[in-house]
Amino acid sequence: MDQQQLDGKIISRGKEFFESIKGEAPSIFNKGFWTGKVMDWAMKNEDFKIQLFRFVDVLPYLNTSDSLQRHIEEYFTGEGSDEIPSVLKWGAEKSGLFGGIAAKAMGKVIRSNIENMAKQFIIGQNSKEALKTLKKLRKDGFAFTVDFLGEFTVSEEEADAYLEGYLELLDAIAKDQGKWSALGDPGDQDWGYAPKVNVSVKPSAFYSQAKPVDQEGSIESILNRFRIIYRKIIAMGGFMCIDMEALKYKEMTIELFKRLRSEPEFRDYPHLSIVLQAYLRDTDNDLDDLIAWSRAENLPIGIRLVKGAYWDQETVMAKQNGWPVPVWTHKAESDMAHERNARKILENSDLIYFQCASHNIRSISYVMEAAKELNVPDDRYEFQVLYGMAEPVRKGLKNVAGRVRLYCPYGELLPGMGYLVRRLLENTANESFLRQSFADDLDVELLMENPEKTLLRELEAKPKVEEAEPQSGLPPFRNEAMLDFTIPAYREAFPKAIAELRKTCGTNYPLFINGRDVTTNDTIPTTNPAKPDEVIGNICQAGTGEIEDAISAAEKAFTSWRDLSAEERADYMLKAAAVARKRAFELSVVQVLEVGKQWDQAYHDVTEGIDFMEYYAREAVRLSKPRRMGNAPGEHNHLFYQPKGIAAVISPWNFPFAIAVGMCSAAMVTGNTVIFKPASLASVVGYGLVEIFREAGLPEGVFNYCPGRSSVMGDYLVEHPKISLIAFTGSMEVGLHIQETAAKVRPGQIQCKKVIAEMGGKNAIIVDDDADLDEAVIHILYSAFGFQGQKCSACSRVIVVEPIYEKFVNRLVEASKSIKIGPSEDPSNYMGPVVHESQAHAIKEYIEIARQEGNILVEREVPSGGAYVPLTIVENIKPEHRIAQEEIFGPVLAVMKAKTFDEAIDIANSTRFALTGGVFSRSPKHLEQARRDFRVGNLYLNRNNTGALVWRQPFGGFNMSGVGSKTGGPDYLLQFLDPRCVTENTMRRGFTPIEDDDEWV
Repeated sequence: MDQQQLDGKIISRGKEFFESIKGEAPSIFNKGFWTGKVMDWAMKNEDFKIQLFRFVDVLPYLNTSDSLQRHIEEYFTGEGSDEIPSVLKWGAEKSGLFGGIAAKAMGKVIRSNIENMAKQFIIGQNSKEALKTLKKLRKDGFAFTVDFLGEFTVSEEEADAYLEGYLELLDAIAKDQGKWSALGDPGDQDWGYAPKVNVSVKPSAFYSQAKPVDQEGSIESILNRFRIIYRKIIAMGGFMCIDMEALKYKEMTIELFKRLRSEPEFRDYPHLSIVLQAYLRDTDNDLDDLIAWSRAENLPIGIRLVKGAYWDQETVMAKQNGWPVPVWTHKAESDMAHERNARKILENSDLIYFQCASHNIRSISYVMEAAKELNVPDDRYEFQVLYGMAEPVRKGLKNVAGRVRLYCPYGELLPGMGYLVRRLLENTANESFLRQSFADDLDVELLMENPEKTLLRELEAKPKVEEAEPQSGLPPFRNEAMLDFTIPAYREAFPKAIAELRKTCGTNYPLFINGRDVTTNDTIPTTNPAKPDEVIGNICQAGTGEIEDAISAAEKAFTSWRDLSAEERADYMLKAAAVARKRAFELSVVQVLEVGKQWDQAYHDVTEGIDFMEYYAREAVRLSKPRRMGNAPGEHNHLFYQPKGIAAVISPWNFPFAIAVGMCSAAMVTGNTVIFKPASLASVVGYGLVEIFREAGLPEGVFNYCPGRSSVMGDYLVEHPKISLIAFTGSMEVGLHIQETAAKVRPGQIQCKKVIAEMGGKNAIIVDDDADLDEAVIHILYSAFGFQGQKCSACSRVIVVEPIYEKFVNRLVEASKSIKIGPSEDPSNYMGPVVHESQAHAIKEYIEIARQEGNILVEREVPSGGAYVPLTIVENIKPEHRIAQEEIFGPVLAVMKAKTFDEAIDIANSTRFALTGGVFSRSPKHLEQARRDFRVGNLYLNRNNTGALVWRQPFGGFNMSGVGSKTGGPDYLLQFLDPRCVTENTMRRGFTPIEDDDEWV
């Protein structure tokens, strides 16, 4: 049968289908109900839709009438409130008029309506309710697959509870299933072949530490719990389906399925399936791989084919991280992929039991006609739809196909709201088949159109957008891509690069002055903090003599370097960025071994350095163009910049590549020459800059690498009269000392030294009483303990508003107990050693102070040997305590309680630092208050407070957190420049040229 004939049959079947359900609509589109009215408003007004869905998301946390009413007012009053349905607007408007009585009554109505809306899509909040609903569904002729909500687990305790929730439901079903009559058949199985009990499971919920970088560890840990539930299902004669979640879990999910299906214990039990998502571009390959594997193993399998439920998330995450978008970007492409893969599955029906999951009548009709054409027996495929989402479709399907299974979530309302929001977003999108069918009343011919034709029509109608040419002549800046550990080659690259690095451990690293290596007899070893006896490198130390040589070289090179065009200097930085990009893994693993940084954070430190070079190259070209000032006739005024001279760059060990490269490249691209002093604990990383700039062909003397003992050459460098500016990142104490030292004019000094100092932080994250704790716990854990808390931006105080305090703290504590601690070169470890034993000693002293000032909630055991310190969480800390005021620079987190959000802001602002901060809240009013009153350089709302990106989040604070403009921002390079202005009188004997920008004032 050719495609035209097949399409004709599909269209005919679709018309019959629509005719059979004429006049019916899913409840979410039925305007006779409250839900339908609100959804109708949402589809007409995008702003209201966003506010509504956000309100639905936060509703379960609004446990008092006051908080409920406050959020109604915040979400549904103000600008645009004339576009709000009266049932919501009335409740908000009356709050002021009637005090609390009418408002509270309306609040209860709104809560009840939204909760009832959620319950439409959930079969019950407990096993008793769920069982009652399942019995009714079976009585109506529908099979089920049950899915336990609450899959976002942040700790192993929660993962265990999730498993127990499934087992409890299965126990309840086991007692009753014997009483159930089989659907459509007098025997014991539905339709004569399908088990009555069917369960869907989400892998990530069964292991709280699942992550792509630790593929093997994640798979084995999930399998340990999967086996328990699968044995239970097999004992009941049931069926299990492994759901597909976000893309980051795809590879491990497929491998999990293969291992579970092929284990000797389970090989002879055929009732196991996996979900594939048609909207992923790789699904064609994944399906081919599964078919080939299944045939090679001689194992029948099941496949549920869906379109996919995370389209927006996958698209946004890919664009944020600089990755190729992994999903089809047009709905029609996903529909095409669904049909294409459905046919391939049906062609292999001897091997694969097909579960076609869709509400799209075109997709359903395609499967029915393709199965008929291919002579696929009825017992080799079924149809699945979501419970509560497409009632007319499931009714029509049961009439024509008979074999319909409903995907039935059950669980508490709080996680149920998250599920509800996903479903509402999915089905109110402009491209949604249900919306187009039952709300927009699209013509049946168009609804049943071959998606290939739909795609062509959409592409032809799409206007072409041409990008404007950039003024600098360089392509627009884009951040370097984050590392995607779902790609096996990237996971494999780290162990290989670490093994290569170990071959060179113990190498002597020279100074680099005037384009040549310089060795000294004074050397200091740098070591692996996880294995202190492993020497990474022996670093030659500069003394005052070497500093004098370096300054002479920098002075000699300055004039010619200064006089190059900005474009020429920028070109050197772009070449250096290209070198770093080529050597990214090699540069990353040096940090893994030398400072104990985890794989992803080491790699992203390198990419941040690349970003600095790329961004500052463009900024330098922009700033190099003289700017016409004023507009008086008869004169030209031009503002332009020149470099300051020789820059001393003093970098830290915690971001040893990015910060070093950022300060050095900023100084050099603006025409200054550099004396670079790396942190002694990260000097091998620092030597990486030598190799990069040497390969980029930087002229002699422009960049000079001079590691040395601070006691010998630190002050000498800062005080030197020929040093024009000092760029420093490190502790507050050293930063203040540098400022004080640099302020004194030395003999022979001709200019005031410029000091750019990024110093410490005592950063706080506020957790509001309506915060999403699934997000807050994970992000705060990362903010506080990522790279062992050794970031100036790290969260060291979490301030929790009282009503949510106990719930948050309990989840945070359990989450912190679940993470693994050990060498950072092992990707399964969340936390490694701190950078050095001296640092560990200082942090342990603060842990003792914490023990005296508060109550220790968590103090993790750590491996013996190495510079490990316990992950520590302490509560009952007051603003005046040392633990709340002093920078610790380690994995110690103080938990503080605030009665109100106002008090939380006051506590957050109560230190002398002002670097980063964060707020987890779903209150628009409180988020706006934080923007205004939480006074830090970088404020993060509803995300972690570390990991600023060049250009997107210019970084830096004020007060005692530093002096100078933000790195990676539009003002940063100005600090390395002196402005000049030249005025020319253009009038000659009363004659002056008239120019377009002259205006007589």
